[in-house]
Amino acid sequence: MSILLGFAARHQNAKDPDVKNFNRLARLDEYLKLPENEVVERILSKKAELGKRLIILGHHYQRPRIARLSDFVGDSFGLSEKAAKAGGDFIVFCGVRFMAESAAILCQPHQKVLHPDPDAGCPMADMANMDQVNAAWKALENWTGSKKIPVTYMNSTAELKAFCGQRDGIVCTSSNAAKAFDWAFSRGEKIFFFPDEHLGRNTAKKMGITGADVVVWDPAKTNGGLSQDEVKRARVILWAGFCPVHMEFKLKDIQHVRHFYPGCKVVVHPECEKEVVDAADASGSTEFIVKYVAELPDGETVFVGTEVNLITRLAQDNPRKKVFKLQRSLCLTMYQINLANLAYTLDHLDELEPVELSPSVKAGAKTALDRMLQLV
Repeated sequence: MSILLGFAARHQNAKDPDVKNFNRLARLDEYLKLPENEVVERILSKKAELGKRLIILGHHYQRPRIARLSDFVGDSFGLSEKAAKAGGDFIVFCGVRFMAESAAILCQPHQKVLHPDPDAGCPMADMANMDQVNAAWKALENWTGSKKIPVTYMNSTAELKAFCGQRDGIVCTSSNAAKAFDWAFSRGEKIFFFPDEHLGRNTAKKMGITGADVVVWDPAKTNGGLSQDEVKRARVILWAGFCPVHMEFKLKDIQHVRHFYPGCKVVVHPECEKEVVDAADASGSTEFIVKYVAELPDGETVFVGTEVNLITRLAQDNPRKKVFKLQRSLCLTMYQINLANLAYTLDHLDELEPVELSPSVKAGAKTALDRMLQLV
């Protein structure tokens, strides 16, 4: 409890939001002391008690036990659809913050969305903030009169989704990025894509857009590190952001496994660097990877380049295939969701503050998300 006592010493005002967080952590500490089987029993009991009033959504990168306790497991696109169509009164989202925000945007007015760990954010999403994006958009507007369509990856804050919704833009996931690009190009001459440079570059390449047609805006550099001529020539302007999980995979990893396992298959996520995606047998969203492995013939050897918790489950679900990690890469913020904070959340559904957004942000973000959900 020394960490908690130190926190209390720094925050004396009981009305301070941080004090509420301290109280949550202090009470959660009791759950962390319980045996795992007892925590699981509490979760199962609460699920049985609430029945259809409760829906637990779990992202593919969650720990195996969390995934098994979830009502639906999927990638951000699939879970966004579930959130939009979910019944019941409570949606508990086992994922990172932007996912819980998206559920709160898409859910019905009477539903309450809760996040087991409000501190579990996404490093990629934090690489683009409103001030930076607004400054970049203003510069791009000043440099070229061409119609620009903002496209944000699902892995972004609600404010950036609202930014897109308010400017004729759209949200995409790794499942439908190419469709979102097609949608955007049907409405404008240029795409401003953020915050993941690599998904944007790999998507553009699939569409035959390469070379000087693709540039990178780096918010750490003056004018994004670009000239006016470079922006005028470009069709796709990418943000200099990345996923730490998928940056762990390198070309040498693929070369290594191909040397020692001739004939093996390699499948990776499109958040990986272009040279990694190019060297793999296939690339796609987490849902794509799940399907790819499932459809391989029995006895096949496959190396997977994505978050390790998903790979662990893929190996368990496909015992007649040899499923290995290309490299061990753990999403630390996804890992913040555990049995203890899930059980605590379920036991305090009526007491905990739901995920909430301002009306203007919610409306703008919903517009962009609805456009994504309507893609065919």
